[in-house]
Amino acid sequence: MSWRAAYWLCVLATLAVYAAMVFWTLPAIARATCGLLAFDLRPFGYSEAEARAFLAALGAEGRALYTGPQRGLDLLFPALLGLSLAGPVLWLVRSKLWRVVFIGVIVAATGLDYLENYLVAGLLAGEIDAKAIAAASRATMLKSALDSCAILIVLAVSIRAALRKGKNRP
Repeated sequence: MSWRAAYWLCVLATLAVYAAMVFWTLPAIARATCGLLAFDLRPFGYSEAEARAFLAALGAEGRALYTGPQRGLDLLFPALLGLSLAGPVLWLVRSKLWRVVFIGVIVAATGLDYLENYLVAGLLAGEIDAKAIAAASRATMLKSALDSCAILIVLAVSIRAALRKGKNRP
């Protein structure tokens, strides 16, 4: 199998995991909490009161879904997303410096996603002091910001490559 074929399989796996979260686990968690969003879906973070309200509303069924299937999917998703975003950077960015910078953003976003998952797991396990909630919220905000940057980088390098390709056509 070629690297490009493996890359596109990775992209398909990323989309499949994302779809499972968006259409199954995250809506089910929201239903279990009467419409409250999961921690992962709060890009601007959450206050201590908001975190406590979410955890109180979660209930046994919602907690089982969050700590079971959602956690399993979110174990795969950051790595798959990171690999999916790294491919275009590796293929389309010629400058070694910019390639390192852009891959660094992607790796940092992936790492923050795993840190967020770890901290949220602590909240779900009952570690709900103010410092733990604040740390999880900060990780969510930083992950969201870096994920957005990484996606914008990939869009920018892809558009740039497409424009260059268009200019080179007779």
